[in-house]
Amino acid sequence: MQYTNFKTILTLLLFSLMCCSETVKISPELPIYDDEEEKVSLTDEELMDKVQETTFKYFWDYGHPVSALSRERSNGDDEIVTTGGTGFGIMAIIVGVERGYITKAEAAQRLVKMYEFLENADRFHGAFPHWYHGSTGKVKPFSQKDDGGDLVETAFLIEGIITSRNYFDGDNETEIKLRTLATALWEGVDWEWYRNGTDKLYWHWSPQYDFQMNMPLYGFEETQITHLLAVASPTYPVPASTYETCFKNGEHRYEQSLTVDTAKPLFWVHYSYIGLEPHFTDGTTSKSYFELFKERTLENRRWCIEQQVKFPYYGENAWGLTASDDPFEGYMAHEPSQNLDNGTITPTAALSSIVYTPEESLAAMRYFYEEQPKLWGEYGFKDAYNLSQGDWYAESYLAIDQGPIITMIENYRSGVLWKYFMMDKDIQRGIETLNWSFTSVN
Repeated sequence: MQYTNFKTILTLLLFSLMCCSETVKISPELPIYDDEEEKVSLTDEELMDKVQETTFKYFWDYGHPVSALSRERSNGDDEIVTTGGTGFGIMAIIVGVERGYITKAEAAQRLVKMYEFLENADRFHGAFPHWYHGSTGKVKPFSQKDDGGDLVETAFLIEGIITSRNYFDGDNETEIKLRTLATALWEGVDWEWYRNGTDKLYWHWSPQYDFQMNMPLYGFEETQITHLLAVASPTYPVPASTYETCFKNGEHRYEQSLTVDTAKPLFWVHYSYIGLEPHFTDGTTSKSYFELFKERTLENRRWCIEQQVKFPYYGENAWGLTASDDPFEGYMAHEPSQNLDNGTITPTAALSSIVYTPEESLAAMRYFYEEQPKLWGEYGFKDAYNLSQGDWYAESYLAIDQGPIITMIENYRSGVLWKYFMMDKDIQRGIETLNWSFTSVN
């Protein structure tokens, strides 16, 4: 009865307003909204804002509740956290502060929680494993013999940790504690141990299997940051000759002129360079790494354009081959070659290359967002898609793919991550030891 009276009174009030007032009008053409978000054309700045803010949620909202480390993926075991992906996540949190998503105090508290967890977690001569159990800090084997230290994943984590100890420079108790923990984790890595008595660095060591993985770091891959950190260590440094053994060997030189055969998965030009600013030469080529990476990215894009006969959905804006989830293999390192391109486009490949190819990467970002709505979700762009045999869109988000997107967009916009990594006194000493020559350092 009360509800009926309320409706009657409301109806009379609206009628009175419509009939008796000349200034108050009720439009009969009120907007009608459905459950889908209305498509709005965003400016480039607004689009980058949206991509960064949404991607940030993967590392902030989806971080592990106990350790706060970055979960490996969104569609797997929620207990598995990744060390390399956490390194990218640390730098994503810095972006979150810069863009106003969180306060600096909130970020510092989160990082202290991470670093305290890492301080008590399994380590192997100071190095971190590829994966942890997020609640316990016990190693989660990546494979049978990969159950100990992973030097490359350690480098990605330390890249973020060093960036954070320079960014959080306040004199409050939390930031002082953050810097103390960060320094202890960095200085605790025994890079010298991972030489195994040779003039090379080895990727893995296990207390059960020793160096049986037998993977020395050779040639150009995602490992340049590993060499820099090993040389730069204030506690367990390796000689510069380990880098020369790897990079200045004629068989493995990164040649000036890139071809399809050298345009490998694009994560190779992302992971090391979220902190390490790539405008430098090391004596192996006359061009800077930045110039070489731009060539590599454009070759990756050119390959995709040329493969439209085979994959009609490829194109000048639909490009990007790198490692990602895959509809046929589960996970695969895609690259420009007949054997390793099966029609899978991975957004992080194009988007994380924005520092090298801003025009082409922004066009790809807009295409993925506006023309591929199934790619977009709660944490930004999903991992990959393949339309060669039906419409396959990954349901997954991966830390190692989401991280470079938000961070490299920020390096393009402000260079802030390059700034706070490159300013580190240990890093500057390592660069001097390696005799790298920079054309521009932010």
